[in-house]
Amino acid sequence: MDLEHARRVAVEAALAAGAVLRESAPGAVAVHDKGGSGDVVTDLDLAAEKLILDRIRAEFPSHRIVAEESGVHGDDRPDGGWTWLVDPLDGTNNVAIGLPAYVVGLALCAGGRPVLGVVHEPLSGRTWSAVSGAGARGPAGPLTGPPSRDLRHGPVLAWTQGHGVSRLDPAVRSLKMTMDARARRVLQLWAPLMCWAMLARGDIDGMIGYRAEGLDLPAGALIAREAGVEIRTLDGGPFEASAEGPPEDRSFVAAPPALVGDLLDLVAEARRLAPALPPL
Repeated sequence: MDLEHARRVAVEAALAAGAVLRESAPGAVAVHDKGGSGDVVTDLDLAAEKLILDRIRAEFPSHRIVAEESGVHGDDRPDGGWTWLVDPLDGTNNVAIGLPAYVVGLALCAGGRPVLGVVHEPLSGRTWSAVSGAGARGPAGPLTGPPSRDLRHGPVLAWTQGHGVSRLDPAVRSLKMTMDARARRVLQLWAPLMCWAMLARGDIDGMIGYRAEGLDLPAGALIAREAGVEIRTLDGGPFEASAEGPPEDRSFVAAPPALVGDLLDLVAEARRLAPALPPL
């Protein structure tokens, strides 16, 4: 498998989908309910997803694809075949209310593990990508690691949680309350891939996820990790950014290595505030 060729195909597909999104969003778009959790889908999601799927199929007809809106395409390959993960519009709820904060995300996984990730921001025209073991790239070239920032007033952190997590979940409430107390600012953008790109380029200092969605996790986590970000489970163990497995396996802290300990301390403090909780 030529991963560099796959990266070029993914980048070109993301750029083409981004052009479709940029021409129409944020503006008057048809918004439809999606499931019973308050999530939505727009006609833009569907148009961008079809474009991406057509391009991947043309180049890699034997690959399995898991797409945000249309589901699984191709046979399941339990033997560790190639699987594409496609999020054609990460930030749909933002588009629905006219907020210009959204990206396109693609990942290629082998045996459930991401080996390629692409995040494209249509409005700015910027793209971030990574190949496992070969580093991450941004608009200006290789990403050499998040720069040092002044943290005298606390870090800027991003938060993400899975769609199935209740707003009243006691673990969520404890974690978010502790983040609000210790961080200079906490971002909740409804677009986790955008947060991963911000972390990879050093615009924010860290990210905490609780039972994150599987589809948009691998691409962003791979780009951040290849850019020098360290990702751990909430108890400090090694973290595998896989779309597979239960939501409980997708809780994490992510930051430059020097700050990971601070985020783990934050999680430990949240746990002390709610001692009756099961392990976070």
